[in-house]
Formats: sequence, structure tokens, C-alpha cells
Amino acid sequence: MSDRYQFEKIEKKWQEFWAENEMFKTVEKANLEKYYLLEMFPYPSGKLHMGHVRNYSIGDVMMRYLKMRGYNVLHPMGWDSFGLPAENAAIQNGIHPYVWTYDNMEEMKTQFKRLGVAYDWDREVATCKPDYYKWTQWIFVQFFKNGLAYKKKNPVNWCPSCETVLANEQVVDGLCERCGSVVGKKELEQWYLKITDYAQRLLSDLEKLPGWPEKVKLMQKNWIGKSTGAEVDFPIEGSDKQLKIFTTRPDTLFGVTYMVLAPEHPLVAELVKDTEYSGAVDEFIRKLQYLSDIDRTSATLEKEGVFTGKYAVNPLSGVRVPIYIANYVLMDYGTGAIMAVPAHDQRDFDFAVKYGIDIIPVIDPENPDIDVNNLKEAFISEGKMINSGKFSGLDNKEGMSRIIEFMETEGIGKKSVNFRLRDWLISRQRYWGTPIPMMYCEKCGWVSESEENLPILLPTDVEFTGKGESPLTTSKSFETAKCPVCGGEAKRETDTMDTFLDSSWYFLRYCDAHNEEEPFSKDKAKYWMAVDQYIGGVEHAILHLMYARFFTKFLYDIGYSPVEEPFTNLLTQGMVLKEGRKMSKSVGNVVPPDVILRKYGADTARLFIMFASPPEKELEWSDAGVEGSYRFLNRVYRLAVELADAAVNAPGAFKIATDADKEMNYMINYAIKKVTNDISTRFAFNTAISAIMEMVNTLYKYKERSDRSDGLVKKALESMILLLSPFTPHICEEMWRMAGHEESVCVCGWPSFDETALVMDMTEIVIQINGKVKERILAESGLDREKLTEAALADSKVKALLEGKNVERYVAVPGKLVNFVVRA
Repeated sequence: MSDRYQFEKIEKKWQEFWAENEMFKTVEKANLEKYYLLEMFPYPSGKLHMGHVRNYSIGDVMMRYLKMRGYNVLHPMGWDSFGLPAENAAIQNGIHPYVWTYDNMEEMKTQFKRLGVAYDWDREVATCKPDYYKWTQWIFVQFFKNGLAYKKKNPVNWCPSCETVLANEQVVDGLCERCGSVVGKKELEQWYLKITDYAQRLLSDLEKLPGWPEKVKLMQKNWIGKSTGAEVDFPIEGSDKQLKIFTTRPDTLFGVTYMVLAPEHPLVAELVKDTEYSGAVDEFIRKLQYLSDIDRTSATLEKEGVFTGKYAVNPLSGVRVPIYIANYVLMDYGTGAIMAVPAHDQRDFDFAVKYGIDIIPVIDPENPDIDVNNLKEAFISEGKMINSGKFSGLDNKEGMSRIIEFMETEGIGKKSVNFRLRDWLISRQRYWGTPIPMMYCEKCGWVSESEENLPILLPTDVEFTGKGESPLTTSKSFETAKCPVCGGEAKRETDTMDTFLDSSWYFLRYCDAHNEEEPFSKDKAKYWMAVDQYIGGVEHAILHLMYARFFTKFLYDIGYSPVEEPFTNLLTQGMVLKEGRKMSKSVGNVVPPDVILRKYGADTARLFIMFASPPEKELEWSDAGVEGSYRFLNRVYRLAVELADAAVNAPGAFKIATDADKEMNYMINYAIKKVTNDISTRFAFNTAISAIMEMVNTLYKYKERSDRSDGLVKKALESMILLLSPFTPHICEEMWRMAGHEESVCVCGWPSFDETALVMDMTEIVIQINGKVKERILAESGLDREKLTEAALADSKVKALLEGKNVERYVAVPGKLVNFVVRA
């Protein structure tokens, strides 16, 4: 046994021990309470960063703690391994995405093991492997069979120089990140999933998730964006067509002074065809191709538009109003058309002022300080309706319902609910993704591949030129297929799936990772699901979590998932910062984990990450903090070396004979209680570690006493090792062996605490019933009559004495006795 903390040897030794003994392999056990613990799986970029270290260390602390508490813990790991970076590497370096991805997965797996994270690697999944994406394709086929997958035209980013489709992240300030050319739009037929059919359930079921952060639920609620209002039909003058709009303010219908269509609206071309307005409209639409939806809806964007030359008729007032197209209206929200009420909407106000359009107030605040006939900005609050025909004089809230009733009676509108959530565009013009298992037959239309033919494999005979709509079109073997309906020739879909589909069900596959007959066994999913604790970055609060919830609900509906919600509890950890900024290569403030592991070891890295900040808060990197964590572990190790013999030879029992004994025993039990509560209820790892440090300091003082109890030393040393082991498992395994134990520390039971030891000064209290001494208990010194009686009634021995008896009154003498007067 070396006196020096040799972390290299210790960590290598115990990592090999865990692997050889399959310490973290998990199977279903009906006699044990299960706990499914999961961190979001990573994209295999090739190197772990400090954000990874933090995320996966949080999960590992929980895993080891729960295992010691006797839970059957499922803690798997895998790879979200499809994606654009692998394809870019293929284009730039001439290496196949498969090779690049698999090399990175192996590299990162080695790094995970060096970090000492306790995963069941037998359940490892990779979304790019055919045995996984076979079932992603199978799920897509079920969506299609249930009418929830469809194809329609949609504009995509197109670089005319590279001659390729670009992902949104490849467009920077309207330019192609590859060549710097101006990016335009191109219409392509693409696949969608009808997530909008689940909008209300996705919204309502947020109430079933008390274990999620409120901010995450609010983000999802806002993304779904439920609005209650009215659908109204505005006839187009000189046409049999109507403009259908949705509004949350039917009370302002009499204030409509113009209409706006999204430039992408299908009616635009028809309205300006063969008119003097077509040139200006076409030019405006071309100009908008270079603006993102985010830019177009920005509050700071100058509102611009073009008149189409056509008019609509207000169905309530009969007034004709001009129809414009404008940059601030999107096709993907509502109906792609809006009624504009400049007096009561700021965007409409700005547009009306710019283009000299009438502003007619229809809500009066009845406030002498606001002149609605001379507005400097839109008035958007409540008030009385004016200039609104027979509805004038009504409170505008009442006016909303009255106008809807009137429109429904007249057949010109109806009450309606609208959602901001749009159907999920899942087509990607990429190679390194799950092939969409669909084909087009001239006779049968779009049909899904037969399930027995899945997976549809990615072809290997493709050219990575970075040009064209999809690399799969360059394969000579891929496109030709046989229609499973009529047996005729068909053409395969050459788009691949959005990688969010891959990550929308992986947690279910972990339940039964090697099943070749179905995505997962329903019985195994029933045992493990739902995930009890999910851990990941808040950047995934909307899309990934929304899509995972959608998939789970769909699989529940078709009888596969045993639960409707995948994640019972959610922890979103904060970012790792250095010098106040997120670690980034471009900023130059990255601290590679490998550097820390080589210099200080995995346990030091884990301890610092857990001690520096609560998991949900941002963590500021500190070299001094890392050094301090390393010094603490050296101090702990020296303590274990020094006290090992005493711990091995000491008796298990001990007596509290001195004040120093009492203080040491107090600190042991205080630390156990504090660490237990902080880990299990609050994820307060930093304060848990602080309590262990306090106990270590007390033990350092106590061990120097000539009258110390070696039995108490043994208790303190073993408690210290057990409490510290979830945070720093390697050094604790080594110290546990020093203390004379043969079994691994991670399978030992979690220590329990004695509440009576947490009261530093106790007094013996006599318990009497009807004046006769029946028992003696220990109670905290200095309690008044009421508190002393409460302490007596809480004691298990007193409860047994009083069971079945009617206590008429009691007499308490502080510091001496409690007498219960009872009647049988």
C-alpha cells in the first residue's frame, strides 16, 4: 500500500475491475424497485468537452448512489450518430461518414471509461447502425399507415454556387458558409409528420409532469402556442375566392383597414397574374428569399410590403380593404393571411403609417389621456367598443363572444382554436441519416416499404461532391425498387430523415437493445419505462423533448409504449463557462478534459465539477478550484492510509464516552443525513461534498486524541468512503479495500444515520403513565413542556405504550419527566 495518491494506477485498476466483473450490467428483477436513469446521448464528435463531463458526471453520481440504496438501476449509453458533420468530413477529407463516425464513437467510449462513468455498455445503441435505424424506419411506416406522415412542397435553402441544399445552420447572414454565395430558396417535395394532431395532448399533459422545471414546461407551452379566437372569411372582390383568417381579437373586426398575405401564400400568384402589380410582387418575393423566418418576425425588422391591386370585403362592415403582401406575415402560422387593425396592433400600425393606410379605432379606453382618434402608437388594452355598428358600447370582452355568435349565425365565421405548432418537416437532403422507407409507384402513388424488407440500407456507392439535392441520387443501386402493392417498378425516396427522429425513441430501445424481432419487448418496456430521471442541456428543452413526447404518445396509441410521457423527472444542467463565457474553440477558452485527466485524474475532475456549482446553475471554470479538489483527495487518501490498520482491527461497536466522541459521532451522522438528503431530493452535490469535507476536518482532529475510540474511527472512515464514493469512485474503491473490505464499494449499502446522535446535548426523560414509571427516553436538552411532550409522543417506545389508550391529559416537567393520564 503506497502512502502516495497514485491516481493513474488506482483509476486504471478499478476501471478494469468494473469491466471484468460487469459491475453495471442490468437485468430486469421483479423483486427490486427499478430506477431508469438517463443522460441525453451525445453526438460522436470525437472528443468529450467539459459540458459532457458535467452532464455525465451528474448522472453517474445518481447512478452509484441509487445502486447503493438498493435500486435496480438502468444506466445506459449510446450515440446520436447520424448528422451533417460526418458528411462534411467525407466531403473535406475523402473519408466515408461510417469510418469517421465509428472511429469517433470508439474514441469517446474510451474517454467515458477513463472518466469512470458507470454505464451498462451491453445496451449500447448507435442510431447509424442498421439494427437501430431498421426500427426508426418501422416507426415511420406506422406513422404513414396511421395517416400521420405526408408529403408536400416546401421551400429549402439553396446555394446556387455549390448547387446543393443547405441546412439552416449552414446559412450565415444569408450566405453559404461553404462558399459565401447568397443563399436562395428552392421548392422541394418533402415529408412531414402530423405532430399538430397531438398539439392539445402535448399541451395538456404538461400538467402531468411536476418533476420538470417550470421554465421548460413554459417553453414547450409557448412553442405549442394555443390561441382561442375566431376564423373569419373575407370575400375577395371580383372573385369567388375568400381569404380565411384567424384572429384572437374578433372585437376589432370593424377596425380592419387592409389585409396581408404571406408572400408564399398560394393565392398571391393568382391575384397578380397578368396585372401591372406582378413585377413588383415578384421582386418583393425574391428579396424575401434571403430572410429567415426569425428575421421576418423580429420586432426590430422594418415592416415592408407591396399592394397586390386587389381588395377584400369586410364581412361585418361591408367595407372594401386593400390586400397587401408583407414581410412580417408567415405562411406557416395560422392561415398565412391576416386582417390588419392598425389602431390596435403595433405591427399593423407601423405598416399603415409607412404606406398611408387608414387607421380606424374601434376600442376606446375611456381615458382622457388617450385620444384614440389621434394615436401615436397602437392602443392594445381593453375598453368599450366604438365605430362597430350595433356592437358599439359593449365592453370589448363581451363584444368578442357576441361577434362570434353573430358570425356563426350568418355563416361568415366561427369560434376557433389555433396552435403555433406546425407539422414536423422531417426530410433532409443528406446522405448520413436514416433512409425514408417510402417509394413512388406510377400506379399506386407513395407507398411504404414492406416491413419484412426493413431496414432499407444506406448505399455505399455514392459520391460526396457537396452538390445536388441529395447524395443518394448518385447511387446506381438505390433508387430502383419494386412496389410492394402492385409489384411494378417504383422509385425510392432519396431524402433521409431529420436526426431528431433517431433521438425521439432511443430511450425505449435501451429497454431491449438487442431485440431483432421488434423495436423493444413490451414487457421489458413496461418494467423500465418511464425514465425516472432525464438529464441534459436546456438547449434541448423544446425540440428534442417535444418530439420524444410526441413519439411516445404515438407508440402508446398503437399499443407499443406502456406510458404516454417518457420522462418523469427532468434536470437541465447549466453550461460550463471560463472567464464568464461559454467554452468555445472560436473564443479560445476551451479546457480539454484529457489535460485534466492526465494531470489530476478522473476523480479530481468529477469532484471539482460537482463541487463548484449546483448542477442546474452555470459553472465557472477555475484552475485553482481543480487544484483544491486534487489537494482534498490527497488529504483524504493520507487519512485512509494512516487509519487503515485501526479500522481493520477495531471492533464494530463503540461507546460515546467523551465530548469529543459525541462531536465525532454527531459529524458522522450529520454528514450521512446531509449527503443523503442533498443527493436524493435536491441534486445539491456541492453542499453534500461540503458536508463530507466538514466530517473529514473533524476526523483529522479526532484521530490525534489519545482517548479516541478506534471503533468510532472505523465508523468515521467507512462513512467517509461510502459517502464520497458516488463522486470519486476510483479512490474510494481503493480506500475501501484498505479498510479491510473485499466487496466493491459500489455494491455496499448506503449508510444510515441516527437522529438521536444529531442532538449534541441529550437528557434522559422518565415516561410515566398514571404516575407509574414505564420507560426512559433520550430527548434534547432545554425543551419546554410542549416540545418535550411532542418529543415523547414521537418516540416509538412511547407510541407502543399508549396504543389503544385514551390520553386525557399530560403533565410535563422540563428536563425530568412526562406523565400521561390515560383511561383504558
